[in-house]
Amino acid sequence: MNSPPKISLVICTYNRDKYLPEALESIRIQNASYHLFELLIVDNNSRDNTASIVQTFIRQNPQIKAYYFFEENKGLSFARNRGIAEAAAPVIAYIDDDAILAPGYIDHLASFFDSYPQAIGSGGRVIPKYESGSPPPWMNKYLNGFVGYHSFGDEILLYHPKMKYPPGCNMAYKKDQLLQCGGFNNELKFRSDDKYIFHKMKAISNQIYYVPEASLFHYIDAERLTFENFKKLFSKTGNEEKIRSRSEGGTFAVFKKGIEFIVKFNVSILLYFLFVLKGEGIKGKYVFLSQWFTLKGFFKKEVFVR
Repeated sequence: MNSPPKISLVICTYNRDKYLPEALESIRIQNASYHLFELLIVDNNSRDNTASIVQTFIRQNPQIKAYYFFEENKGLSFARNRGIAEAAAPVIAYIDDDAILAPGYIDHLASFFDSYPQAIGSGGRVIPKYESGSPPPWMNKYLNGFVGYHSFGDEILLYHPKMKYPPGCNMAYKKDQLLQCGGFNNELKFRSDDKYIFHKMKAISNQIYYVPEASLFHYIDAERLTFENFKKLFSKTGNEEKIRSRSEGGTFAVFKKGIEFIVKFNVSILLYFLFVLKGEGIKGKYVFLSQWFTLKGFFKKEVFVR
């Protein structure tokens, strides 16, 4: 009789057939860990070749317990909640459809939860993998979140405020506690759901850890780095942070978040001039623009764009 998996690895995907095969291949070569996990691919109403790619992968890799689910309700939180509903393991790990797992990822994650039974969640190291081979000239530490960069050394650490929260492309939580806190917020269609679930889970327990050996590469294609996409992502961040704040604390929380964004915008002006003085004006410009688009998105009418 087969033992139940320890990890339900969930990929939520939407029209990303260009990147999905490499993500699946990185899972296939976790060959020491097939018995430890199941793979759930949640297709969030794609209109490309996603279904065919996944079904071919499942057929060609019978050694992996892999399952395909079609979630017609558009929005990342709907897809992630579908993962909770379908998961058979006590721990649910979420990765993106453009994430490339490092060798031993599953083993390290399972070993962590075995060694830290009190833990209810984790976040792993994320290293951007640029299609061009190098970051754009405007990239800097203030924009790490834009490419998902997440690294705090080589030791397991309890999350603290300076570390923020586990990134959505590499986060894991125990299923029982996800159900206890009500899962992801379906009002958050595109951004901020990782921050939302961290706050909800932390209200249950602060036992959420950074686990560096659960490491992956986050593929950053040329389209992601375009100015239009930059503007879109930061605008949506501001927009959905308003939704998240309201859902967590009502009107007063929205007011506080608005003040926070105004302060950050003013700080970005100062940072711009500091970068100019160092001869790195392009970096300062993009820091300023990130906060300008976030602020505009926050005060904009809430609209779902995907």
